[in-house]
Amino acid sequence: MADPSSYRPRPGDIPDSPGVYRFRDEHRRVIYVGKAKSLRQRLANYFQDLANLHPRTRSMVTTAASVEWTVVSTEVEALQLEYSWIKEYDPRFNVKYRDDKSYPYLAVTMNEDFPRVQVMRGHKKKGVRYFGPYAHAWAIRDTVDLLLRVFPVRTCSAGVFKNATRTGRPCLLGYIGKCSAPCVERVSAEEHRELAEEFCDFMTGRTGTYIRRLEKRMTEAAEEMEYERAARLRDDIEALKKAMEKNAVVLADATDADLIAVAEDELEAAVQIFHVRGGRVRGQRGWVTDKVEEITTGALVEHALQQLYGEESGDAVPKEVLVPALPDPVEPVQEWLAGRRGAQVSLRIPQRGDKKALMETVQRNAQQSLVLHKTRRASDLTTRSRALEEIAEALCLDSAPLRIECYDISHLQGDDVVASMVVFEDGLARKSEYRRFQIKGFRGQDDVRSMHEVITRRFRRYLAEKEKTGEWTDGDQLGDGLKERLGDPPAEALGNGPAAALGNGLKDEEGRPKRFAYPPQLIVVDGGRPQVAAAQRALDELGIDDIAVCGLAKRLEEVWLPAEEDPVVLPRTSEGLYLLQRVRDEAHRFAITYQRSKRAKRLRSSPLDDVPGLGETRKQALIKHFGSVKKLRAATIDQIREVPGIGRKTAETVAAALAQAVPAAPAVNTATGEIMEDEDGAPETAAGAPGEPVTAGAPDRRRGQDR
Repeated sequence: MADPSSYRPRPGDIPDSPGVYRFRDEHRRVIYVGKAKSLRQRLANYFQDLANLHPRTRSMVTTAASVEWTVVSTEVEALQLEYSWIKEYDPRFNVKYRDDKSYPYLAVTMNEDFPRVQVMRGHKKKGVRYFGPYAHAWAIRDTVDLLLRVFPVRTCSAGVFKNATRTGRPCLLGYIGKCSAPCVERVSAEEHRELAEEFCDFMTGRTGTYIRRLEKRMTEAAEEMEYERAARLRDDIEALKKAMEKNAVVLADATDADLIAVAEDELEAAVQIFHVRGGRVRGQRGWVTDKVEEITTGALVEHALQQLYGEESGDAVPKEVLVPALPDPVEPVQEWLAGRRGAQVSLRIPQRGDKKALMETVQRNAQQSLVLHKTRRASDLTTRSRALEEIAEALCLDSAPLRIECYDISHLQGDDVVASMVVFEDGLARKSEYRRFQIKGFRGQDDVRSMHEVITRRFRRYLAEKEKTGEWTDGDQLGDGLKERLGDPPAEALGNGPAAALGNGLKDEEGRPKRFAYPPQLIVVDGGRPQVAAAQRALDELGIDDIAVCGLAKRLEEVWLPAEEDPVVLPRTSEGLYLLQRVRDEAHRFAITYQRSKRAKRLRSSPLDDVPGLGETRKQALIKHFGSVKKLRAATIDQIREVPGIGRKTAETVAAALAQAVPAAPAVNTATGEIMEDEDGAPETAAGAPGEPVTAGAPDRRRGQDR
């Protein structure tokens, strides 16, 4: 626990102007971002008597080890910079609203040649029109089913669409009139896009125009005694009215507005948002957050506005936003919203009438959401806390292990040896920090040696980053002895995946998430005494003595500690044992998934993969032209040049590469043990056509041998 006075800046050093400040912990990780109209006055509030601070603010300032700030010219710039940094650094002590679910949207893919109506979740894509969010996906499908009678827009997937185009036969919706069937050219691309635009117009609230148009056409059809057509139009009108009834009118003046309500207690806050378009509720969503410091309702509203509109623009930001309390000051927030929309935005508290009544409804929803969240989370938080406390007690740790890393080794009979590292923070998986390794120090099967290599590489990188930032307890650089043990960090410490280019990913100065930058309080290895001893030996060689190590053996679920003759046996009903099992099983899953992907890639490899400048399209063209790699190897340069897209230089490169390549072992039928032959009567090899899996060597006894 740090003393805030140890890093408190002198008051004269802090500017009395608008800006954004960042608190960092001892590992240079940004843990809190805030903005202020006056940096000097705001930061002074953090460095008062700890007894006068809010408990969570006190926890933040004692966790921090430094504070820094950036001066801006206006409060609007401070608001924008604060939002950008919160998104970039994901500080643990900031108010962060998180959806309790991924809300579904009704989406129209206007970025495609033939727009498609579908249900979408997750991040919004450019060129797609979104409507919602909805509480349930079935609500979207019911609405779409009604509207397809009037706006028969494509709803099929790309595969179904291509298959219908190839066969010349539409799907069932095309036959029953709920799709205009652009796949078989019943309508042109322009006509289908016009249908999609009309669908979007109806969903945005412009409903009266289409209903009046259909009523007029129905009347004309009846006057012309085309009663069947008139009946179909009547049914279309009823379908549109039924779809409109699903979103009852709540504001009579066809208002476009978002209503935001907040329910809070001392520790948490729940936010509910109703999206009203054309006077009708078109969507609803809710967030819950921890209150990490003493914060007003207006400040909670400001954070909600940043979360809601930070990545939106244009009509996605409504003309009117109704809130229970205004941010202080309100002018910069209004100016920021106007900049996102490109027009004036009214941010106010409803005082009377329909809008105040609807705000009360939203407020009741927020209150119910907070109560439900507390009911669900109480047992979850209690269970996780108890599990961490049990682990700390069983392993004699000074404090609960808030960050746990688990390592597992996986291979198939000594081939494709890989390792995994999974991370659990506060008892929950943090998948963004998972890492995977290729074992490169030796060949063959040796789990103990593999574990030693992985731990060494992981913590060598950690020490290298500490040296880079000068983050040492004694303030000195690495000694010569430790430098000798560390050596130069390897250029490629990891295997495939997001952490492959580790050497270029050190960004200590900016505080962005760094690979291997933060040490765990506990290392768990999948295995018994030998694996635990190897991990501990690796840490000892690197001079690291403040990280605990244990192993979890599968057979009896025993917990092994370094230098202990007997294991620690936790009760089967122990929450601590259950958490260790979850961590170990997740590491095993992650490792075996990587190992199988590497093995599959190796078996699908081809000599053509190593030809520089030869892409997938030209590889497929060569195989299609010659039929097999063997025939391609026997071809002359002039014969290779006959393949479209292959010039003389490429043909010479292909011929040279195939001449140097050693033919692989014959492919074996795993069911019969027979050697498989190609059409020439020669044995096939495992290096066949790209993307064509064949099995070489021993049968795959995956369940027995795949670790």
